[in-house]
Amino acid sequence: MRTATKSTVELDELGKFFTVTARRLEAGHTAPEMFSTAIDAVWHELADAPQAHAAFTTEHAGRELTHVETAGRGPIAWVTAYEEMYGPLPEIWFTHADGTINERSLAFYRKTGTVVAEWDCSPTPSDGDMAPKAATR
Repeated sequence: MRTATKSTVELDELGKFFTVTARRLEAGHTAPEMFSTAIDAVWHELADAPQAHAAFTTEHAGRELTHVETAGRGPIAWVTAYEEMYGPLPEIWFTHADGTINERSLAFYRKTGTVVAEWDCSPTPSDGDMAPKAATR
């Protein structure tokens, strides 16, 4: 069972992720890749309450966002934007939904500043405007 503190940290990072999403979409870039299964699990919980989800995404991204499946693997394109706004990615980004940490990926990020990961979803505006683009990173 999740503790309130853990959910709060994950929810805070989800809000930052949505803020980065807004910046990227407004600049014409691809939607950010959600590579943390721990944060994605909180996103799924929030999505189960549509009004709360809409309010949360609007608060952090300035518009409603939805969850879309977009599987892939590779460098995570939005890390620099996150770091410019908030500093280095915290450990929660490298945490699985079961609470285990991907120590190898975390160490690689701390050494190189690069995140290479798999993802299976991204946010997109719920009105269909500025949908994720495939080419621009």
